[in-house]
Amino acid sequence: MTSQAPGAIMIFAAGLGRRMGPLTQSRPKPMVEVAGRPLIDHALDLTAPLMPLRRVVNLHHKGEVLRDHLADRDVILSDESDRLLETGGGLRRARPLLGPGPVYTLNSDAMWSGPNPLLALRRAWDPARMEALLLLLPRENALGHTGEGDFIVAPDGRLSRGPGHVYSGAQIILPDGLDAIPEEAFSLNLLWNEIAARGRLYGVVHDGRWCDVGRPDCIPLAEGMIQNDHVV
Repeated sequence: MTSQAPGAIMIFAAGLGRRMGPLTQSRPKPMVEVAGRPLIDHALDLTAPLMPLRRVVNLHHKGEVLRDHLADRDVILSDESDRLLETGGGLRRARPLLGPGPVYTLNSDAMWSGPNPLLALRRAWDPARMEALLLLLPRENALGHTGEGDFIVAPDGRLSRGPGHVYSGAQIILPDGLDAIPEEAFSLNLLWNEIAARGRLYGVVHDGRWCDVGRPDCIPLAEGMIQNDHVV
């Protein structure tokens, strides 16, 4: 198993954005603006301290809009216009673009405050023990999130399923196990389950706040959060 820090990131940007209603009729959700800038630009900003980093963005709904927006960026596109593959299938299709070893993955439909989430993951990553490291939040720091939480964090950082901390959409993961999953379109939850069964699914709690920008009413929540508390 590689001991290197990830040299690539997969930014998930292919979702349909149905919860956004009319805001995604003519554009993909990552092009919805928060504080005057598209969500995808905020996501790419988080990668700046890690450059040079191979950055891959997947496309599906209104993909041509995102393709045009990213045309002059140092970004590689993974085309899913033929079929939406979900997070697991999308990551597997992008693997030739990402290269070998562990990778960061990041959902594009979120905003952050506090420490840079990708740097926090890099500091906590220990490939001798981990095949996946998920960045989590206490429910009170997860704005716009309506669930009961996703994972319980053990004292040593190992994760199990259950109400507790909220998964933020940011992680480091070793994607090798994707090749053994028979489905074409599937969630990364399937790989997490296999990694957890080997005792190698870990989490680290984000020292800041996060907002799930999945609905129109979440946009002002995100803008209020970042007004005086930017990522540092």
